[in-house]
Amino acid sequence: MNLQNLLILGATGTIGINTLDVVARHPDRFQVHGLVAGRNIELLFAQACVHRPKVLIICDSNALNQWHASGLNAKLREQIGYIPEIGGEDALASLCQSEQIDTVVAAIVGSAGLKPTLSALQAGKRVLLANKESLVLAGRFMIQASLSSGATILPVDSEHNAIYQCLPANYDLSRAAEFGIERLVLTASGGPFRNKSVAELSQVSPAQAIAHPNWVMGRKISVDSATMANKGLELIEALWLFGLPAGQLSVLVHPQSIVHSLVEYKDGSMLAQLGCPDMRTPIAHVLGLPDRIESGSPRLNLAALGKLDFEEPDLSRFPMLKLAFDVLAKPDTMAPVFNAANEMAVDLFLNEKIAYMDIVKLTQMSLSRFASTCVANLDDAFELDREVRAFAVECAKKC
Repeated sequence: MNLQNLLILGATGTIGINTLDVVARHPDRFQVHGLVAGRNIELLFAQACVHRPKVLIICDSNALNQWHASGLNAKLREQIGYIPEIGGEDALASLCQSEQIDTVVAAIVGSAGLKPTLSALQAGKRVLLANKESLVLAGRFMIQASLSSGATILPVDSEHNAIYQCLPANYDLSRAAEFGIERLVLTASGGPFRNKSVAELSQVSPAQAIAHPNWVMGRKISVDSATMANKGLELIEALWLFGLPAGQLSVLVHPQSIVHSLVEYKDGSMLAQLGCPDMRTPIAHVLGLPDRIESGSPRLNLAALGKLDFEEPDLSRFPMLKLAFDVLAKPDTMAPVFNAANEMAVDLFLNEKIAYMDIVKLTQMSLSRFASTCVANLDDAFELDREVRAFAVECAKKC
């Protein structure tokens, strides 16, 4: 069996860590060619010692300088016998297109993940996509790039991966209407505030917002789960990934996070993918395709669980989800606005510059401000992203 050469973007984040856990279980299948991180050089060093990559990229310039100043190259030579090629963010695009790379795990959080992910798609790589913001910001351009180059996009997000597993094996998004699908149902845990009143939400702190009841995730995505902006981003992502119109996308709250999503067919059948809430399951699925490989995740015991609960989402409690449904009507323009405004608002909230409920306020203001904007190309998308972020920061000063 030929080793699959992997490049992991966002190696020190939650998805990167879980990916490396799965990879370590299959040394006969995978070779880590490159690891890409932002600031966490201590963890990156530890990962390099275990996985012995040929290339390390440190995107944060201060962290890159600290790496060199701390003598980590010499220490790494002591541990693994050589010094990998070390580079900064400017080397990332060419690495994503390297002929030595088979598969790119795209797990850099936020819009920063777009350019390297797009580079990998343009080069025809197999891309395991965990960076939903890339599709939200530039979904049309990413899909066009994959179709032009012959690249493959495989979803890592548990919800989209579940849908992917429940679709016919020959599913083709260019012929999505031909497969008898009634609707796609994304499940949502409801986060830590599923039962809180709107009045209680006004007092939410950052510490409360990042305490997800089921999943272990980064700070930004945990807040997005609490507001259900994350589910909104996933709706937009599903629009591009599966080629179905907005009217065939829906959300169902499922507190146990056992059913990860469902596909309803026109004959009345509803297929679901179930599993314990562990990101190693979808990661192992896309890494191993077409085979099923060991993930390390615990096995699901339905008898012990006893029951599964479902309910419609309360859009008054989760207005970010309501905004996302509105965005689906004009995804090329409004999706980038939704993403950028939310990303800035969450950062401001985590740094205690605005209140929790101001996240939706800033996002709504941004959607109104840029409603008439047009996005004709990728440069337009990046410029819109920049303008929305600046606008959100200015609005925050008035909150």
